[in-house]
Amino acid sequence: MTALDLNALLGTSIAGMTLAKILYALFTLIVCLIVIKAVLKLTIRLLSRSKLDARVQKYIQTGIKLVLYIIAVVIVAESLDVNMTSLVALLSVGSLGITLAAEDILGNVAGGLVILSAHPFSMGDFIEVNGVSGTVQEISLNHTKLLTPDGLLVLLPNKELSSSKVINYTVLGRRRVTQKVTASYDAPTEDVKAACRDALANTPKILEDPASAVYLSNYGESSIEYTVFCWCSAADYWDVYFGLGENLRSAFAGHGVEMTYDHLNVHIVENRG
Repeated sequence: MTALDLNALLGTSIAGMTLAKILYALFTLIVCLIVIKAVLKLTIRLLSRSKLDARVQKYIQTGIKLVLYIIAVVIVAESLDVNMTSLVALLSVGSLGITLAAEDILGNVAGGLVILSAHPFSMGDFIEVNGVSGTVQEISLNHTKLLTPDGLLVLLPNKELSSSKVINYTVLGRRRVTQKVTASYDAPTEDVKAACRDALANTPKILEDPASAVYLSNYGESSIEYTVFCWCSAADYWDVYFGLGENLRSAFAGHGVEMTYDHLNVHIVENRG
């Protein structure tokens, strides 16, 4: 094939485009795909060295891949002399509309990324947020699922969750159990404390370190308040809490200490007039 024939072939028009332009666009596409593959490999390598959650790394990779493919489409289209001005304007208006319509969704996604990267809590942790307490069952980009102690499944929006005060009861591995009891003013303080210590000794799953403690914490109108502290593992909290409460009542009875309660005295005045 002579150079003249080759020029004629390259000048052949297909759908209004010359074969030379189509081949150039194809070459541009191949180069873009090679560059995209190299950038994605570099991104994966850098993310693998970071401390980001695996799901966050996956979302970042997906986002970068999407942006790179959009850029590649624009470059290839421009190589074919396609007017991108109208398309870019249309995409801008469309993206603005989608952004306004999906403001809450995007806020939840941003909150989800913050939670997954900051790790304020993990799967299986018992947390409290805005008066709602439960065990974390699932952390997604939009919502976090909590299983409450009474068997309810609560979905909390990540946008609200990431900007709220979060109490994590599990992350340190142990929890302090606090019980408050009242005794009569007639009961000697040491007798009451001895009863509380017996209740602690008879309650299983209490940790020896930190040590348990009993304090006289308040003088009431008709009784003295005592506060009992002990520590246990996070998983044993409710067993220790309720077990100690039952043992305190039994120990008070065994030591002859009266567990006081509020009384209401009613006096009836007879009108003899």
